[in-house]
Formats: sequence, structure tokens, C-alpha cells
Amino acid sequence: MNQVETEQFVRDDRNDLLALLEMRFGGMPQSVQKQICQLQDLNELQRLIIAACNAADWEVFMEELQSGQDSFKLTGERFNPVNQQGKEHLCNG
Repeated sequence: MNQVETEQFVRDDRNDLLALLEMRFGGMPQSVQKQICQLQDLNELQRLIIAACNAADWEVFMEELQSGQDSFKLTGERFNPVNQQGKEHLCNG
């Protein structure tokens, strides 16, 4: 992948992450938007997209955002987007 392609993927992933966060959590602080817009690493952006999809709440996502590039393991109930109450509600219709 050449530099132009990489830059386009980075832009696309940043935009996807911002849109996903807006859908999952509503508005976000401008400081978070700015931090995301400064990210340049594709692997980190893709990890954050996965975290945004699966984080149980905004605080869990923020922990991942602050953990930086060295974080790589997203496991446990913290990354279950459907909490226990949501499961009961879905099952009992």
C-alpha cells in the first residue's frame, strides 16, 4: 500500500470512528474529536473502531482511547455492548 492509499485509509477510519461514536454514545467532547483527528496509525484506529463497537459504555471506550498504541486486548464484560439489563429486556420483549 502506498502513502496516498494509507493516508486515505487513515482518513476513512477516523471518520468511521467518529460516526460510530456518535451513533453509539451521542455527542462527544470536542477534545475527544480533536484527539481522534490527530491519530495517524491504522492499527490503532482499527483497534479503537472495535473498542467503540463493543465497549459497554463511554468510560470503557475512553480508557481504550487513553491507553494508546500499546493496548491490544479487548476482552471481558467491559466489551459487551449489551449489558445484563439489555439482555433481559430483549428476551422478555
